Amino acid sequence: MHNPQHARLMRLATRAALAVALTLVLAKAIAWWLSGSVSLLAGLTDSLLDSAASLINLIAVHFALRPADEDHRYGHGKAEALAGLGQALFIGVSAVLIGLQGIERLQSPQPLEAEGIGIAVMLLSLALTVALLTFQRKVVRETGSTAIHADSLHYRSDILLNSSILLALLLTRFGWLQMDAIFAIGIAFYIFWSAISIVRGAVAVLMDEELPSETSQHMYALANAVPGVLGSHDLRTRISGTRWFVQLHLELPGEMSLSDAHAHCEAVEKAIHAHYPRAEVLVHADPQEVVQH
Repeated sequence: MHNPQHARLMRLATRAALAVALTLVLAKAIAWWLSGSVSLLAGLTDSLLDSAASLINLIAVHFALRPADEDHRYGHGKAEALAGLGQALFIGVSAVLIGLQGIERLQSPQPLEAEGIGIAVMLLSLALTVALLTFQRKVVRETGSTAIHADSLHYRSDILLNSSILLALLLTRFGWLQMDAIFAIGIAFYIFWSAISIVRGAVAVLMDEELPSETSQHMYALANAVPGVLGSHDLRTRISGTRWFVQLHLELPGEMSLSDAHAHCEAVEKAIHAHYPRAEVLVHADPQEVVQH
């Protein structure tokens, strides 16, 4: 079952992200309309796609937090990874659009109007994005959510994006007209790289990639430290949403009673879960003489 506190934090984080994205869409749309800045248009495009991505994320987290049922015995956690792929698609498209717009404006630079409004909007964007990232970092630290982490990656890129737009507007104000387009193209490359990073993380979850080897070795050590356990082997791990699924085999004396073997298995499960609360542990007992053969 999902931790109720974790579920509450994840839902709150998705709603906060959507609210911030919609606020920035409105503010950047007004600033772009008044100024004509292509870098501001890039920021508006990115915020529009942020809104769509955050909406997908909100829906995905809703499904991911549903309890396991007869058709999904391991829960619905991989909906988060699917949301990550959706976000990467949106982010990748935005990068291409921004790059094309930047190249077009680089070939025919134009003076901007109402730069002051654009600068004020970018300062607001930076403040809201920093506040959202601070909250998302807390949620990811407590829940380990794949979807919230993916969301925070592209909002983290927004810090650089908004800072670049702010700098471009300032330079343009002092006569460097081409800087608006140059910064837009640079932002496009950075956003595209962020999309690739999100895809890598989502694919790792969907393909049941193992946890880091250091974590697996620590789990072996925890299992072997339980009194009466002679050894352990065949540890398997995977991630689904906020949960880790762990399976391993224990080596126990063949003459041990079934009740004692069960008690040892439970002790190992509790030992691993105590260090890794996100882990759901399933232990199988093997007589040591069978393992040796």
